[in-house]
Amino acid sequence: MDREQIPFLSATELGNLIKSREVSPVEATQAYLDRIDKVDGKLNAYITVCRDEALADARRAEGEIAAGGYKGPMHGIPVGVKDQFYTKGIRTTGGSNILKDLVPDEDATVVANLKQAGAVLLGKLNMSEFAMGDAFHHPYGRPRNPWDLSRNPGTSSSGSGAATAAFLCATSLGEDTGGSIRGPAAFCGLTGIRPSWGRVSRYGVLGASWSMDIAGPISRTVADCAITLAAIAGYDPKDPYTWDVPVPDYLAAMTGDIGEIKVGVIRERVYTDAVDPDIRDGVVKAISVLGELGANVEEISIPLIADSAPISAAVTAVDAVNVHRQGMRDHLDQYDHNIRIRLLTGSVMPAQAHQKAVRLREMLRRQILEALEKVDVLVMPTSSIPASLLPTKAGVNSKEEVLEGFAGRRGFTAPFNLASLPALSVGCGFTPENLPIGLQIAGKPFDESTIFQVAHAYQQATDWHTRRPPV
Repeated sequence: MDREQIPFLSATELGNLIKSREVSPVEATQAYLDRIDKVDGKLNAYITVCRDEALADARRAEGEIAAGGYKGPMHGIPVGVKDQFYTKGIRTTGGSNILKDLVPDEDATVVANLKQAGAVLLGKLNMSEFAMGDAFHHPYGRPRNPWDLSRNPGTSSSGSGAATAAFLCATSLGEDTGGSIRGPAAFCGLTGIRPSWGRVSRYGVLGASWSMDIAGPISRTVADCAITLAAIAGYDPKDPYTWDVPVPDYLAAMTGDIGEIKVGVIRERVYTDAVDPDIRDGVVKAISVLGELGANVEEISIPLIADSAPISAAVTAVDAVNVHRQGMRDHLDQYDHNIRIRLLTGSVMPAQAHQKAVRLREMLRRQILEALEKVDVLVMPTSSIPASLLPTKAGVNSKEEVLEGFAGRRGFTAPFNLASLPALSVGCGFTPENLPIGLQIAGKPFDESTIFQVAHAYQQATDWHTRRPPV
């Protein structure tokens, strides 16, 4: 096979070729390293490329497979991980100059799990400073969207979205506190899942909000997303918040048959002027495809969902201050301007405001769980807008700008991190400007399998995931 074409395979396709020894892990890794050299200067998707380590790991995987020690669908697959995850002997910056010299002496559990599955680590991916989103300054280069270099690839897990969409890794890991897996997936035309809170270990992950952080995959296809999640998920005694529950065979759920599935369309998040008309049209058409595939589609009302963005912001702002209390004391002036403002805002938030947000969070969670007693999955747009233009200056200019931010895309991802539920974004079309549109599918606690089943059936019936960005 022509080596230049290897990066354009899905991770699942590449895995099959590696298993049959038609492509070697070394050949695949070198193909991705060559493409990173060719393309990443335009995108700034990587902070650190682990060239020597990746080739050494690829040679090891090649030897294991040749000796009959094939480990599974991730064996020999070149991956990138957000620079929020500790990597032994490789710097972990959190997207900040403050940690530019941090070299961990152990791997985060998700990284260790990937290695155990035989994956090859290509490098560490760019991100918003400390995974707090909307940072203006990116000390390792501003990440750009492969579909339009003047636009945002999604905040926080920016490099994970850009690298995966531009074929600079076969699949990637991001982290989602308020939407930082699903947002980049939507903006870059990818599949990304925020797993159930407690499904994946957070040991060795630089935190933003203890009550909402969760690692998960950003991939080009639903199947790729499923094999990546299967590799990293599971109970970890190092993380007391992980649940000791079995990790299903996600691929086995992808039968293509969704005739028994009940799909709830969230009225307040689809049929509303808060959604860009092109986004709404794309999502409505995607919902009709689900109906054509046999799903039972009905409208569902979740009244409190429209207020999810400010609820999420109030909770995460206070959580973040707790995480960064030492950093704020020692070097507040070294934080990005936007992140510094968020931390200072969280530090002066009245206790009664935080407590109100916590109580509203529980009310919203109950409303969502009650809706999921009637249906198997809930659907709505991942974002109310397509990928936004890159900002030209730091800070905000008005109260109206802040309120618009609360009413915008954050209000579409926030409901499910508040409810601790799994939610996936899958590409479902493009705007007239050729910007991707994301359909969000959420499900019951620890029922990622049903979400994958619905998303895979939709993806197999459409061809949006086969389009390539112009880079």
